[in-house]
Amino acid sequence: MTSRDSATSEITPEVLLRAYACGIFPMAESADDPTLFWVEPEMRGVIPLDGFHVSSRLARTVRSDAFTVTVDTAFKAVIAGCAAPQPGRDDTWINKRIRDLYIGLYELGHCHSVEVWENDDLVGGLYGVNLGRAFFGESMFHRTRDASKVALVHLVARLIAGGFALLDTQYVTEHLRSFGAVEVPRRRYRALLDKAITGEAADFGKLPVDRPLSGADALQIIAERG
Repeated sequence: MTSRDSATSEITPEVLLRAYACGIFPMAESADDPTLFWVEPEMRGVIPLDGFHVSSRLARTVRSDAFTVTVDTAFKAVIAGCAAPQPGRDDTWINKRIRDLYIGLYELGHCHSVEVWENDDLVGGLYGVNLGRAFFGESMFHRTRDASKVALVHLVARLIAGGFALLDTQYVTEHLRSFGAVEVPRRRYRALLDKAITGEAADFGKLPVDRPLSGADALQIIAERG
């Protein structure tokens, strides 16, 4: 289900948070289209944190620390990377309005980025919104093989450590399915969401944010979940 919004409508970061709490999120037709539309999928993608799967090959890459992984150190660069064309994706749904809104959420402490570095080069990352004990993954990108996958592994470790209950991926792709992503009907998703945004909020900063976490530590947290 979608609902169009005129370009003059006032959507603030606070309005955006209320929308997430209702199970809807904004998108744009393209980077050049100034309008947004609200989306509430019939089937919603989620990755159960207790069912997250890391292949043995990816685990070796994560454990090798070939990449350095940081959090909230280059949010604007990550969202720019997600908005840039990539192989197989010439256009993007991230327009200037989307960027400004999520930068506003970041400044409020409700949006976070995971950055993946190779030497001093940003080669991958992801960003998303946190509300209560829910984390809504928005987009990811990579410029080097496995960089976005490594970002996702580190994100999941952080969510598990911080007491999160829901990782929303909006939709399920074959890429996400390999990590354990599943589709749930809208009614089931709303029940999961309602439970995740009530009670004591999770702590995205439970793991250190001022220094990189090793791949071995991230994998151990995932292995010991629950």
